[in-house]
Amino acid sequence: MTAVTFDTHAYVKELKAAGFTEEQAEVQAKTLSSIFKANLDELATRRDLKDLEMATKRDIRDVKAELEAKIAEAKAETIKWMFGVAAGQAVFIISILKLFPSQ
Repeated sequence: MTAVTFDTHAYVKELKAAGFTEEQAEVQAKTLSSIFKANLDELATRRDLKDLEMATKRDIRDVKAELEAKIAEAKAETIKWMFGVAAGQAVFIISILKLFPSQ
Protein backbone atom coordinates (compact mmCIF):
# COMPACT_ATOMS: atom_id res chain seq x y z
CA MET A 1 0.00 0.00 0.00
CA THR A 2 1.28 3.46 -0.82
CA ALA A 3 1.99 5.48 2.28
CA VAL A 4 0.18 8.78 2.56
CA THR A 5 1.70 11.15 5.08
CA PHE A 6 -0.04 13.77 7.12
CA ASP A 7 2.28 16.47 8.44
CA THR A 8 0.96 16.89 11.97
CA HIS A 9 3.61 19.45 12.85
CA ALA A 10 2.60 21.76 9.99
CA TYR A 11 -1.07 21.25 10.89
CA VAL A 12 -0.40 22.21 14.53
CA LYS A 13 1.46 25.33 13.37
CA GLU A 14 -1.47 26.33 11.13
CA LEU A 15 -3.99 25.79 13.93
CA LYS A 16 -1.90 27.85 16.34
CA ALA A 17 -1.63 30.62 13.76
CA ALA A 18 -5.43 30.55 13.48
CA GLY A 19 -5.81 31.06 17.21
CA PHE A 20 -5.89 27.54 18.70
CA THR A 21 -3.92 26.83 21.84
CA GLU A 22 -0.97 24.43 21.67
CA GLU A 23 -2.99 21.73 23.45
CA GLN A 24 -6.06 22.16 21.19
CA ALA A 25 -3.91 22.07 18.07
CA GLU A 26 -2.07 18.91 19.17
CA VAL A 27 -5.34 17.11 20.04
CA GLN A 28 -6.79 18.12 16.66
CA ALA A 29 -3.69 16.90 14.81
CA LYS A 30 -3.59 13.62 16.73
CA THR A 31 -7.30 12.95 16.17
CA LEU A 32 -7.19 13.84 12.48
CA SER A 33 -4.08 11.72 11.99
CA SER A 34 -5.77 8.67 13.55
CA ILE A 35 -8.87 9.22 11.40
CA PHE A 36 -6.74 9.37 8.26
CA LYS A 37 -4.87 6.23 9.26
CA ALA A 38 -8.07 4.27 9.99
CA ASN A 39 -9.67 5.35 6.70
CA LEU A 40 -6.56 4.77 4.59
CA ASP A 41 -6.25 1.22 5.90
CA GLU A 42 -9.66 0.47 4.37
CA LEU A 43 -9.00 1.96 0.94
CA ALA A 44 -8.22 -0.24 -2.03
CA THR A 45 -5.09 0.60 -3.95
CA ARG A 46 -4.61 0.42 -7.70
CA ARG A 47 -2.69 -2.79 -7.09
CA ASP A 48 -5.64 -4.24 -5.15
CA LEU A 49 -7.99 -3.36 -8.02
CA LYS A 50 -5.60 -4.80 -10.61
CA ASP A 51 -5.32 -8.05 -8.63
CA LEU A 52 -9.11 -8.22 -8.37
CA GLU A 53 -9.45 -7.58 -12.11
CA MET A 54 -6.99 -10.35 -12.93
CA ALA A 55 -8.72 -12.79 -10.57
CA THR A 56 -12.10 -11.93 -12.10
CA LYS A 57 -10.79 -12.44 -15.63
CA ARG A 58 -9.30 -15.78 -14.56
CA ASP A 59 -12.63 -16.84 -13.03
CA ILE A 60 -14.53 -15.83 -16.18
CA ARG A 61 -12.06 -17.77 -18.34
CA ASP A 62 -12.51 -20.86 -16.13
CA VAL A 63 -16.30 -20.62 -16.25
CA LYS A 64 -16.23 -20.10 -20.02
CA ALA A 65 -14.07 -23.21 -20.53
CA GLU A 66 -16.36 -25.22 -18.25
CA LEU A 67 -19.46 -24.05 -20.14
CA GLU A 68 -17.89 -24.82 -23.51
CA ALA A 69 -17.11 -28.36 -22.31
CA LYS A 70 -20.67 -28.83 -21.08
CA ILE A 71 -22.11 -27.49 -24.35
CA ALA A 72 -19.92 -29.88 -26.36
CA GLU A 73 -21.05 -32.75 -24.14
CA ALA A 74 -24.71 -31.77 -24.61
CA LYS A 75 -24.25 -31.58 -28.39
CA ALA A 76 -22.72 -35.05 -28.46
CA GLU A 77 -25.56 -36.40 -26.33
CA THR A 78 -28.15 -34.77 -28.61
CA ILE A 79 -26.55 -36.29 -31.71
CA LYS A 80 -26.58 -39.73 -30.08
CA TRP A 81 -30.27 -39.36 -29.29
CA MET A 82 -31.05 -38.14 -32.81
CA PHE A 83 -29.38 -41.16 -34.40
CA GLY A 84 -31.09 -43.46 -31.91
CA VAL A 85 -34.50 -41.99 -32.67
CA ALA A 86 -33.82 -42.06 -36.44
CA ALA A 87 -32.80 -45.73 -36.21
CA GLY A 88 -35.92 -46.48 -34.18
CA GLN A 89 -38.11 -44.74 -36.73
CA ALA A 90 -36.47 -46.65 -39.57
CA VAL A 91 -37.05 -49.97 -37.78
CA PHE A 92 -40.65 -48.97 -37.09
CA ILE A 93 -41.28 -48.01 -40.74
CA ILE A 94 -39.67 -51.21 -42.02
CA SER A 95 -41.80 -53.25 -39.59
CA ILE A 96 -44.98 -51.51 -40.72
CA LEU A 97 -44.08 -52.11 -44.37
CA LYS A 98 -43.45 -55.81 -43.71
CA LEU A 99 -46.70 -56.21 -41.80
CA PHE A 100 -48.74 -54.49 -44.50
CA PRO A 101 -47.10 -55.24 -47.83
CA SER A 102 -48.31 -53.28 -50.83
CA GLN A 103 -50.14 -55.28 -53.51
